[in-house]
Amino acid sequence: MTMNLLQTGIYTVPDAARLTGVSPWRIRRWLKGYEFKVKHGRHRSAAVWNSQIDPIGHTIALGFLDLLEVRCVDAFISAGVNWKTLRHVQGQARKLVGHTHPFCTNRFATDGQTIFMEARGRNNEITLWDMRDVQRVFDRIIRPFLKNIEFDGGRVPRRWWPKGKAHLVALDPRRSFGQPIVFRDGVPTAVLARSVTANGSVEEVARWFEIHPASVREAVEFERTLAA
Repeated sequence: MTMNLLQTGIYTVPDAARLTGVSPWRIRRWLKGYEFKVKHGRHRSAAVWNSQIDPIGHTIALGFLDLLEVRCVDAFISAGVNWKTLRHVQGQARKLVGHTHPFCTNRFATDGQTIFMEARGRNNEITLWDMRDVQRVFDRIIRPFLKNIEFDGGRVPRRWWPKGKAHLVALDPRRSFGQPIVFRDGVPTAVLARSVTANGSVEEVARWFEIHPASVREAVEFERTLAA
């Protein structure tokens, strides 16, 4: 597909694994599909969704929405939602939400058994739909996993604050190809962390980049948590 990578963000599978905590093996399976043995031969399991970026040869690249979809799918699976339910819901949700990455649209939650979509009625009242059976659900549920995401007016993600909005590090697909940056300064966290490793002084690196030492310290700590 043709797209503006300056607006989409671009991540390798190892990048995505480092940022989401999901293994490269699982990310590849979700984006490429996989085969497995059954009693009478082999079965092909399709990709859970199509990446924003077409693969080059056998190399997979992810966009910003893919990165968040990985995070959401992992959260649903970790909460106990089985694969059959998740695939069924994802297919229905694409149609109802009208988006290729429906789990990123801030309209989903789970109680550990199924997935619910939030919808607004004619009088702006909020209801929850059981996406497995397409029935209204009024039970209290665990709220979405996207609390550190900023959304645009259409409820599509535009920015991720991985440590929370009270911190300085963000991922924005329109800046630095979506790589983690100290948002107010626009400097990639990896660049700052490597500079401190090479120089040994947070204050000196802050002078080089003409930013506050607190920005450098946050970048170093963020990169340290990714490496842990």
